[in-house]
Amino acid sequence: MSPSGQEVWGRLSEELVASDPAISRSTMMGLPCLRLDGAFFASLDTRSGALIVKLAAGDVAARIERREGGPFAPAGKVFGEWLAVEPGSDQAWRSALSDALAFARSR
Repeated sequence: MSPSGQEVWGRLSEELVASDPAISRSTMMGLPCLRLDGAFFASLDTRSGALIVKLAAGDVAARIERREGGPFAPAGKVFGEWLAVEPGSDQAWRSALSDALAFARSR
């Protein structure tokens, strides 16, 4: 059985928090999230188990087109800079988190 989104989130978020004092845990819309210097860059959708990452809108659209994730649309409202990555391999989530962290650092 593959690990749940909650398990993968716990492991990967712990690694990120331990790796950089500018990264902290918080909540966003009641969901567990990560912040870089106070700015949200990743979250776990506890309803679907998907990883939610903040990226440039064009990058989100390209990844959706390549089927690397889907739109994040809680209550039907699409958030254009947020990508939902379904549970799967640690590597896909690790890569998405790395890209989201790089995007957060660039702002």
